[in-house]
Amino acid sequence: MIYPMKRLTTRAAALATALALTVSLAACNNVADTSQSSSVTVETEEATPVTPEEAVEAQPLTYPMTLTDQAGRTVTIESEPQTIVSGYYISSSLLIALGRADRMVGIEAKADTRPIYSLSAPELLELPSVGSAKEFDLEGCAALEPDLVILPLKLESAADSLTELGIPVLLINPEDRTLLAETITLVGQATNAVEAADDLLAFTQEQQTRLETTLADADRPDVYLAGNSDLLSTAGSAMYQSDLIDLAGGRNVAEDITDTYWVDIDYEQLLAWDPDYIILASDASYTCDDVLNDANLADCTAVKNGNVYQMPGDAEAWDSPVPGGILGAVWLSTVLHPDLCSADEANAVMGSFYENFYGFTYPLA
Repeated sequence: MIYPMKRLTTRAAALATALALTVSLAACNNVADTSQSSSVTVETEEATPVTPEEAVEAQPLTYPMTLTDQAGRTVTIESEPQTIVSGYYISSSLLIALGRADRMVGIEAKADTRPIYSLSAPELLELPSVGSAKEFDLEGCAALEPDLVILPLKLESAADSLTELGIPVLLINPEDRTLLAETITLVGQATNAVEAADDLLAFTQEQQTRLETTLADADRPDVYLAGNSDLLSTAGSAMYQSDLIDLAGGRNVAEDITDTYWVDIDYEQLLAWDPDYIILASDASYTCDDVLNDANLADCTAVKNGNVYQMPGDAEAWDSPVPGGILGAVWLSTVLHPDLCSADEANAVMGSFYENFYGFTYPLA
C-alpha cells in the first residue's frame, strides 16, 4: 500500500508545554491531615500564572510526594528514594545523567549491549537484571525491595502488581520531544534531582533553539529513517524519530503514518516517497553499502546521489528518545545542511554534553 503524499503541518513541540506536568507535593509532617497538602500552583500578589517548574523551584521538594506518571496513574513516594530499579534503558540512562546511578539496585536486561553504561557507570553492569518489557521479572524486581521502580508504559500490569506490594512505580513514555521532556521532569522530581533535570532540559532547549534559528530559512530535504531490524521499517509522525528529522531541518517522508510504533512498508512505497536521504538506525543489522547496492533502489534519489548514512551509536542510540537524543538532530543537521551546520561545532556540542552529564570524553578515541 502507498500512503498519501499529503504534507502535514509539523507539530509544535515547545519545551514549555512539555514541562506542564501535573505534580502535587504533600506536606511532610507527622499529622495525617490531607488539608496540609501543598500544590505546585503558586499565586503572586498580581495573580500572575506560575509555571510548574517555577513553582517547584520556589517550593523545595518534600516527601511524601504525590506525582502523576505518564500513564495517568497517581503515585505516592513516601521518602526520597535511596534504592531504585530501572526496567527501561531510557530511564537507566537518565538516572546516570541526573546523578542517581549510585542508587540503582536493578537494571533492564541486556545492559551490557549499551555502551553508555560502560563509558559512564560500569558498576551498573554488575546489577541484577529485572528482564525486559517482553519478559519482566516481577518477583526478582520485588525481591530487591526498591524504594522506587521506573518502567516503560508497556509494563503497566507489572506496575500495578508491584504497587499492590507497596512498591511505588513510575511509568514513563518518552515517545516524542514533549513526552521526553516530561519524563526528565518527572524522574527529576521523584528522585530529588530537579536541578540536574533542569540543566539537562536547558541544554536540550539551547540546542533546539540553535537548530531552529540556523535552519529557519533552509530548504528541507526529504528524509527516510529506517529501523534497526529492516530497511523497510520506519517511524511516522507520532514517534520521536520524526521530531529528530524535523529539528535537523528535514522532512520525514513517512509523516502521514500515525502509528505509535515502527511500521513495515514495501519497496513500492519507498520508491514512491523517493527520499533525498536515507538514514539508518544506529544499531541497524544491515549497512549503508547494503542499501547502496540494493538493486530494488537503483532509481531512488538518495541511492543515486550516495546520500545513505547511518546514525552514530558508539555512545548510545541517538535515534531513540534517550536523554542525549538531541544529539541525533545535531548530527543529522550536519548531514542535511553541511553549509550551515559544521561537524566541528557538532562535535563540540556532543563533547560538552557527555562531559557534563556522563563524565566521559566524546568523540570516543
